[in-house]
Amino acid sequence: MEEFEKMENKEVSGKRIIELREKAGMTRNQFCEYLGIPYRTLQAWELGDRSMPDYLLRLIAYKVDMDLKNNKKGDGENGKKE
Repeated sequence: MEEFEKMENKEVSGKRIIELREKAGMTRNQFCEYLGIPYRTLQAWELGDRSMPDYLLRLIAYKVDMDLKNNKKGDGENGKKE
């Protein structure tokens, strides 16, 4: 039962991270640069090959939402497009 729940969590978090990336209007490469994470890590999360900690998913969702709210999609720290 526990293994099934882990597999289900991987799928749910994978779908959620895809939704967040698409909401931000970014490709995988762009999203990786935006978050500062390796491409293979994001790919594994999206495909459900690797589980993502719940807290991290919440932090990424918060960052995407705040940046979209403040109209900073893909902006660097100084507010200019990279």
